[in-house]
Amino acid sequence: MKPDQEPLWGLVPPTLAKMAAWSACLIFIGVVANYVFGIVATMRIVALPVAVSLLLTALLFPLTRRLRAAGLRAIYATWVTMLVAFAVLSGTGWIIGVRANEEFPGLVKQVQQTAKTVEGWLYTGPLHLQPYQLSKWVDDIADLVTAQQRQITTTVLAGTVVLLEVLASIVLLLFVTFFLLKDGEGIWAWFLKAFGTVAPRVDRAGRTAWVTLSHYVQGTVAVAAVHGVLMGIVLAVMGVPLWAALAVLIFLASFIPIVGILFAGAVATLVTLGAKGPIYALIFLGILVLEQQLENHVLQPLIVGRALHFHPLAIIIVLAVGGILAGIAGAVVAVPTAAILYRAVPELFRDSPPELPRGPDAAPPAHPDKPARAGSDSPASPAPTSGKSVRPGQA
Repeated sequence: MKPDQEPLWGLVPPTLAKMAAWSACLIFIGVVANYVFGIVATMRIVALPVAVSLLLTALLFPLTRRLRAAGLRAIYATWVTMLVAFAVLSGTGWIIGVRANEEFPGLVKQVQQTAKTVEGWLYTGPLHLQPYQLSKWVDDIADLVTAQQRQITTTVLAGTVVLLEVLASIVLLLFVTFFLLKDGEGIWAWFLKAFGTVAPRVDRAGRTAWVTLSHYVQGTVAVAAVHGVLMGIVLAVMGVPLWAALAVLIFLASFIPIVGILFAGAVATLVTLGAKGPIYALIFLGILVLEQQLENHVLQPLIVGRALHFHPLAIIIVLAVGGILAGIAGAVVAVPTAAILYRAVPELFRDSPPELPRGPDAAPPAHPDKPARAGSDSPASPAPTSGKSVRPGQA
């Protein structure tokens, strides 16, 4: 190359070159993420139960840890934890079933009375409908259902396939949760063997991610509990039948952002409409919307955001992005995934803190990225040395 000729890369301004390099990296990351999302979507029957199992393990593991600290073996502590969880779920279901069995006949009578009241209002109210008009509307609805019978049958068959997939996912979820509670530390130690000398960094990042996930689960359960208790009190004060079952439904639906509360709120509003009439239904709907806004903009950011050290604005944006990219499942896992990445990724690149000065007779420090030996009490447990000096190469 002649001295007066300038290299091609010298023609590009340094700022533009850096922007091009960053753009290339972002494009590469986007392509990899797209393939990863495609694989996860294809394996959703496996990926979703595993993700839910991690959430359940983060919720139940404190009990298992306390039982182990009390002297129980890992297998017994895990079984006790699982049985306690099943007992809580079964007891709640039994109480709700008993109350529903007692209150359902009264609900049917109240719905019939409300239907007669609404029918009379349609005839005598400002609409001034005639009986034949209402009958014609009912006949039109029946004809529409008959015309769409084939489509409804197809939907029911598709729902049966989905039900089988859900049952298989529940079985897989139980097995994964059991083994994570029992052998979580062993599984993690086995996983770290694949990373060689960088295992300490991966271990540090993984433990940070686990703490973050545990805080998220605890905060979300607290927010859902507040939501369910408040709406249950409102329904009980209004005298709505099945208020306990509706409160549990609202509690469970709170784990699914936006869509879950819409479904549970619609069911509770319809029950209130049938049992107490349109005025009570409108009052309940207004309280539900107000409380939902309070949860989204105050409780969720304050409780969950404080537990994750995540800004409320970041939580709202992450929820929106997750819902757009992957629907309901994306909205459910968006916040914990973003928080885990935000807290764990820096741990992969953070160097270990410098050690304190050592004395002249101290053993040489271990390499910061060297994994701990099996059976050692710490990542760098120096071997005991005798008073005799050993030259390099001597046995």
